[in-house]
Amino acid sequence: MRRTEAMVTRLAPRVTDGAVGLLIAVLMLIAGRTGIGPEGPAGELDAGAVALAVVVGAALGCRRSAPLAVLLSTNAVTAAWFLLAYPGRLVTVTALIGCYTVAAERGWRWGSAGGLLTAAVSAVVVHTTLDVPWFDDRAVNALCLEVVAVALGAAVHYHRAYAAGSRERAERIAEARAEQARLRAAEQRLEIARELHDVVGHTMATISVQAGVAVHVMRRQPEQAAHALSTIKTISDEGLAEVQVLLGVLRVDGDATTRGGLARLDTLLDVTRATGTPVELTVRGDRLPLPPRVDLAAFRIVQESLTNARRHARPTSVSVRLTYGPTAVDLVVRNDGAATDTPRAPAGGHGIDGMRARAAALGGTVAVSSEGDHFEVRCTLPARDRG
Repeated sequence: MRRTEAMVTRLAPRVTDGAVGLLIAVLMLIAGRTGIGPEGPAGELDAGAVALAVVVGAALGCRRSAPLAVLLSTNAVTAAWFLLAYPGRLVTVTALIGCYTVAAERGWRWGSAGGLLTAAVSAVVVHTTLDVPWFDDRAVNALCLEVVAVALGAAVHYHRAYAAGSRERAERIAEARAEQARLRAAEQRLEIARELHDVVGHTMATISVQAGVAVHVMRRQPEQAAHALSTIKTISDEGLAEVQVLLGVLRVDGDATTRGGLARLDTLLDVTRATGTPVELTVRGDRLPLPPRVDLAAFRIVQESLTNARRHARPTSVSVRLTYGPTAVDLVVRNDGAATDTPRAPAGGHGIDGMRARAAALGGTVAVSSEGDHFEVRCTLPARDRG
């Protein structure tokens, strides 16, 4: 279907030009036979007139592909028609069509040159064949018509150029918007993948700790083992619910930043406490509504800090301090079991590098420090999302 449409698009101008050429040739002969037009007495048309009409029809049929050749041909036919004294003056229209075509296809400079050539030919033909002064009113009228034809052709040429430029600009804008949409989709997929890793990593780390406790006390303290298994179930259910939310976001191509953040901090700390690690939360300043991305980043950084603490340090206590300021929110997660190795990872949403990358994307910072048996993660995030 597209191939057929393209073929029709290419052939349509040629068919139109051929029809115009045939029509002009026929009208030339009819006007010459019937004497229609100024100074066009009825007379006999011989084979030469028919040949000139055929030349005109063929030339006009390919006027867009060879405008300069058409201009020369129509001027030559016009001069020959007058010099051979064939009746009818409709042949002069063909030279005007030639002027218009050159200007429309090549611009005003070529059009002006073609107009001057046609004006010179018409002036010589009028002066020679009609035996009138060089600046006779018929020569002036012909010049005016040639100027109009060139002006009209130039206007059409620059209108086409403007329209083509507009289409090109529109295509570039559409391509840029499509590229932006692809980049946004890629960023959303990356963020969802990071969220999924954080959820699974946090859940599995907690389950691993509780499973180890259950195995260790299963025979000697079955009640504590049962509590550990109950905690594992709770954590598993919460992790599964978060994974389902993330998968739902993937299915609807939504935004992973629109879910709750620090509002779920108490639940996160309760899960950590359920593992047997005391957690103290301190909130300073008035709780302010944060942009969704900042809110979620703050929650994930606390979550990752707690996960790293359990995974690498096995602390006996953890303190979380949250400070709201007018332009920024500060997070400090401190544990009393310094890790033997600092958790490192690519900037993909886990480890210290991942937390730094998450904060940097919002214009914030993450710093870590170790003092004796204490390990601290300090984060500063802007209270306004940079977008």
